Amino acid sequence: MERRVEGGVRERSVSSSPSSSCGGVDGNGGGGDSIVEDLIGAIEKAGSYGGYRKTQKKECVNLARRLKLLVPLLEEIGEARRAADVPGDALDATLAHLRQAVVAANKLLKQCHCGSKIYLALENEAVMSRFHAAYDQLNEALDEMPYDELGVSVEVQEQVELMRMQLKRAQKRRDTQDMELAMDLMVVLSEKDDRNVDNAILQRLANRLELRTFSDLKSETAALRKLVKRFGKDAHNVRQMTGLFGKFKRIAGFDEPNAPDCSFPLRTLEKSPSFSVPHEFLCPIALEIMTDPVIVATGQTYERESIQKWLDSNHRTCPKTGQILDHLLVVPNYALRNFILHWCEKNGFELPRKAISVGFGGSSIELTKQISCLVQDLSSSQPNEQRDAILKLRALSKENPDNRILIANLGGITPLVQLLSFPDSKIQEHTVTALLNLSLNEANKRVIAREGAIPAIIDVLQNGTDEARENSAAALFSISMLDENKVLVGSANGIPPLVDLLKNGTVRGKKDAATALFNLSLHKANKSRAIKAGVILPLLDLLEDKDLGMVDEALSILLLLASHPEGRSEMGRLSFIKTLVEIIKNGTPKNKECATSVLLELGLQNSSFVLASLQYGVYEHLVEITRNGTNRAQRKANSLLQHMSKCKHIP
Repeated sequence: MERRVEGGVRERSVSSSPSSSCGGVDGNGGGGDSIVEDLIGAIEKAGSYGGYRKTQKKECVNLARRLKLLVPLLEEIGEARRAADVPGDALDATLAHLRQAVVAANKLLKQCHCGSKIYLALENEAVMSRFHAAYDQLNEALDEMPYDELGVSVEVQEQVELMRMQLKRAQKRRDTQDMELAMDLMVVLSEKDDRNVDNAILQRLANRLELRTFSDLKSETAALRKLVKRFGKDAHNVRQMTGLFGKFKRIAGFDEPNAPDCSFPLRTLEKSPSFSVPHEFLCPIALEIMTDPVIVATGQTYERESIQKWLDSNHRTCPKTGQILDHLLVVPNYALRNFILHWCEKNGFELPRKAISVGFGGSSIELTKQISCLVQDLSSSQPNEQRDAILKLRALSKENPDNRILIANLGGITPLVQLLSFPDSKIQEHTVTALLNLSLNEANKRVIAREGAIPAIIDVLQNGTDEARENSAAALFSISMLDENKVLVGSANGIPPLVDLLKNGTVRGKKDAATALFNLSLHKANKSRAIKAGVILPLLDLLEDKDLGMVDEALSILLLLASHPEGRSEMGRLSFIKTLVEIIKNGTPKNKECATSVLLELGLQNSSFVLASLQYGVYEHLVEITRNGTNRAQRKANSLLQHMSKCKHIP
């Protein structure tokens, strides 16, 4: 069936942080002046990295800036040591402690500078716990600093104390979960459904993680190989990361056919060691020997199939140089092809066999003709011909991204949108599913919305068969990946039927509705619409029905709605706090983490929620989470306990 991937967040088995592969300060050094020099060198090194991974960029910049505030202190210590007017072994021990803290911070900054971007996103909680540990270590080391005995100036002491206050505030700061990133990862990494992943989700993730260009992907390859070497390719989290990386490659046009997602799909980004092909014969995209080299507008040569996929993915730059292409025409490089053929004959190397008959957009001439005929049949006066054409286009649109582009380019979207209003329920079902498949292409999302499909899809969502309703919800989710379409779906009254599906639909329908409602609720106006449509009550039902396995999805939506005053009011009237406390007490580790996050969001806005949770006995369960919960849950629980202490409601 034509499905995108859905499901809950998967538990990850790789919890420890890999060592950095970038080199730098290693923590070894002598005492005396050298330890002061080493400390200053390590701080300067930390300030030189830059280019931090987006997921931890703010924390890295702040930590590097705070470390620089220690340099004047170290310079004064160095001067005092050279004047032989300093305490002895005690200072050496203090400096050694400080050096350990700075080196640990430096290693963390290195990892966030050149580590795997995918790893740092998936293991953000573990990485953030390392930041908090670094803050602790720095503060503990500075606690031992004998300022008076060293004769440190008042100005420098004030600067260091300012830095320490900043570290303490950073430890107490309540981090805000990136819910959009979390939900995208939940959808992409799910192994519970048979749905195709919406390319727009992958594109959004790739953009967010800055894994878009050939250079980005090549660097990520090296970082992931380090993780495979460290943890083994069969570790669950490694399989997740390499599988996700393979999807990023495909949407960027760096496809690797016949490589399963569970394998380590990185070999096309490096030269095979089994033979030595001249570098100029390798495609800069696939890094495989070219069978049909073509020249693009910048003068660079690529394998025709690879560059065509790059262009079909809406890229308008040269992959190797990054320059914007003046035009998208490609010209055969016959001279290079002759050189390649001559080299192959001389070295006994057999070129891979590839199809050379291409037509519209790089697709086969036969396929182009077939789709063109099917698009014409959509407007036939014979219902049987229409039905047959829809079924075939549905199958073709499921098959691969190239077909989705080809169907749209040959004018298939307009007649499909018109057929959404056809009185035959099965034709509606097949049509909305075909449009769901086509919407996996980002450009098609705009065309489908522009053709007026959203009201018609909402009508099918209200009145269609079970499968039609499921796929209508999935189509609205896919189309609303574009922010402008979130507005269109909300203003077209698309949220109430999604709430009804969440309440009364099949298990798959509930999952489709939940994912669509989460995505739509990222837009502020849609939060109010969802609350007014009565979404809170069915979400509470999902929390209480453990057999559905949708607790995390429901809590993710509720966390979004908890930021809205109407949402908080509605949750308070429904004894929601009691349910949250029950989840915090008996849920899975991930359930507890999500429930604690929601309760913290509510409690910070209204202390009555905190009082209610205490009456239901949440305190001891929060204390337990601070000891044994996930990294995020521990921090959320600590923040909530601190807030409770301020409210003076702890018995």
